[in-house]
Amino acid sequence: MQSGRDGMKADPSSMVVLGRINGAHGIKGWNKLDSFTAQLADIGNYKKWFMRQSEHHAWREVEWDELRWQGKRLVVRMQGCTERNHAENIAGSEIAVPRSELPELREDDYYWHELIGLVVQTNYEGQLKVLGVVSSLMETGANDVIVVQGKGCEAALDQRERLIPYLPGQVVLDVDLKNGTLLVDWDAEF
Repeated sequence: MQSGRDGMKADPSSMVVLGRINGAHGIKGWNKLDSFTAQLADIGNYKKWFMRQSEHHAWREVEWDELRWQGKRLVVRMQGCTERNHAENIAGSEIAVPRSELPELREDDYYWHELIGLVVQTNYEGQLKVLGVVSSLMETGANDVIVVQGKGCEAALDQRERLIPYLPGQVVLDVDLKNGTLLVDWDAEF
């Protein structure tokens, strides 16, 4: 498998994970691909990816030859990957691109990865309380949902997990990436 340009180094802090190689598919070097992009096939908008086996490994630049739908899932054949054992060797790898390659967003729009780790504060009925940190987000039919973990956040009101709808202007009042906070109008008892 091609490992990219010689000497090319990836800045780990600039990488945004867009997907994961989920396992081998067939005998000709194909892999199942889990895409984390809003439209699953959008991961194919990036011809060059960076891949790593685990957080303890360095990112390396790779290219894919083919990306297609197989039923309801995406499968990919990485450049130079022609046999099942090659595909099995990269199973579990994360796929990322440098943050600089992501499309620009409109003002007050955010990528999910930018919200992970923000301290969530509520200003419910005029009292400012810390609920925890954003651990993940979920897409639902009606709106996105912020998963807020109190556990592990010293300043948190309690150790609960809360699911808060991501409704800018209604529930989400302010996102301050510079200061690492997300202000919501949410009853801490809910």
